Amino acid sequence: MPQFKLVAMGGTFDVIHAGHMALLKEAFSVSSKVIIGLSSDALAAKKGKKLWHSYTQRLDTLKSLIEKTFPEKSYVISPLDDDFGPAVLEQDVEALIVSEETAHQGNILNQLRKQKNLNLVQTIIVPMIMASDGNRISSTRIRNSEIDTAGKLL
Repeated sequence: MPQFKLVAMGGTFDVIHAGHMALLKEAFSVSSKVIIGLSSDALAAKKGKKLWHSYTQRLDTLKSLIEKTFPEKSYVISPLDDDFGPAVLEQDVEALIVSEETAHQGNILNQLRKQKNLNLVQTIIVPMIMASDGNRISSTRIRNSEIDTAGKLL
């Protein structure tokens, strides 16, 4: 039986790689249902991200991947126009799935939830997945043709 009824996680998912897969795997292993916040094109631009794919393309790719890799798992994908989206407002969220790089987001989310008189969430930190050169896997490195989606040097 899963540890949580509902967890939240977020990302841009422009180029889905081994790090994204680790986050998704953790989320689906600990919860009955996962809310996935998918960064809007506007949020990605605001954060200075150079995207290869539009929101619609990223949404379709993510849905397809989840249906194939995590069949029969319950999830909702919501557009993210800020760092937290539904995780701030959804009363039933019990945990936030984050990478080591974004672990501080759990504290910020709990401050926002406290202001709204919502239960605090547990932060579940998923270790960074490293490429074969010992540096972290990232969409930026993949777009720069340094590594592939599994972290192998090109």
